[in-house]
Amino acid sequence: MPSDSLTPETRYARRPGSNIAYQVLGDGPSDLVFMSAWFSHIDGRWEEPLFARMLRRFASYSRLIVFDKRGSGASDPLPTPAAIWEDWADDIRTVMDEAGSPKAAVIGVGDSGPIAMLFAAAHPERVSALVLVNTAARFTRAPDYPWGKSPEEVEAFLTREEETWGTAEMLDMFTPSKVDDQQYRRWYAKYQRMSASPASSTTVARHIFGMDVRHFLGNIQAPTLVIQRCELPMLAVEHGRFLGEHIPHAKYVELPGKDYFIYLGAQDILDRIEEFLTGVPVQMEPDRVLATVAFTDIVGSTDQAVKLGDRRWRELMDAHDDLVRRRLNEYRGRLIRTTGDGMLATFDGPARAVRSAFAIRDGLLGMGLDIRSGLHTGEVEIRNEEIGGIGVHIGARIMSMAQPREILVSSTVKELVVGSGIKFEDRGEHELKGVPENWRLFAAVE
Repeated sequence: MPSDSLTPETRYARRPGSNIAYQVLGDGPSDLVFMSAWFSHIDGRWEEPLFARMLRRFASYSRLIVFDKRGSGASDPLPTPAAIWEDWADDIRTVMDEAGSPKAAVIGVGDSGPIAMLFAAAHPERVSALVLVNTAARFTRAPDYPWGKSPEEVEAFLTREEETWGTAEMLDMFTPSKVDDQQYRRWYAKYQRMSASPASSTTVARHIFGMDVRHFLGNIQAPTLVIQRCELPMLAVEHGRFLGEHIPHAKYVELPGKDYFIYLGAQDILDRIEEFLTGVPVQMEPDRVLATVAFTDIVGSTDQAVKLGDRRWRELMDAHDDLVRRRLNEYRGRLIRTTGDGMLATFDGPARAVRSAFAIRDGLLGMGLDIRSGLHTGEVEIRNEEIGGIGVHIGARIMSMAQPREILVSSTVKELVVGSGIKFEDRGEHELKGVPENWRLFAAVE
């Protein structure tokens, strides 16, 4: 867990026979209860930077309350497998009481959505607003509800879940954008193991598939925002539309995207939530900074993966990612993302970027990996954890033109490192696809 003064202390809300782990963060004018997917670990979530960033954003305009439901993470087991969703609704009230919160907005994501709906319907005096994201009133099919999973699909899901629990092998269903991100895979697998065992996860998931809160929807009195991503592999968009139509006066928003968890690619979702809860439109212009962008790519990665097999290739990619991060830290680089067979990073100095590229290339060569690198210094847009703009596109195009083991840079980089002792060989002028004008490129040499 990162050492950060903004990481809150974990405490316990105690009720007869049960202890529920919770945290409070922020000092905003109103309380906000965030409920993530049923499996969680209240400390482990802070190890994923995007998850932590989302929670801190919530806490920037509220007093945020988060907790592990009983049966997961640092909380006690559930006292009985029966009526599990009613127990979880009681957990919300218990944690709010312990945190001194008479009334709060409640965010329910995924399989926590039905719990949030049940709580809002049963305790309208405790809920000031309700936000439902990528969720449903029920998850299984019925004669009058054709969008849910069939019994066969449920059994196939539960079997796969138990067999692969703690391995991140189901990311294709929940977070397609992170399937090839080795660092995220390691965290997600660990997070699952911290949250629950394979057998308990399957038992709880079976109960979740049995939830049906459709008959409570008309009793929800709180102002409600329903947000649904329309390309989710796991959840048909009709689930969200149903909620928007059946919760009184609900506001329904449909957004593109394939990731189930809202901390991934979630800027649009987080903006909508903040505006709904605060009443203030979010206007965030991206910061523009001068930076050196560095792209790398493994030469012949597909052929090597086929030759080595999935397990050995994944081990090699883990070693690749570890070396890249060490070398970036050594030269004060910032990793933006891994790309499955490469990476994108930024530097505040072009000379350090070139030297880091040398170090990464030489280190990976010792592992039997050849890479190509492309570097450019220019203005980039920074918003949250991502970067964009023409400078990033130029860096990517330069990398695509590099030869194996070559560190190809723009003339801007070469001009900015004069006096550094780094040498270059002229590679002539080139047209970069999608970029105006021709660009003179140089290979950095030692």
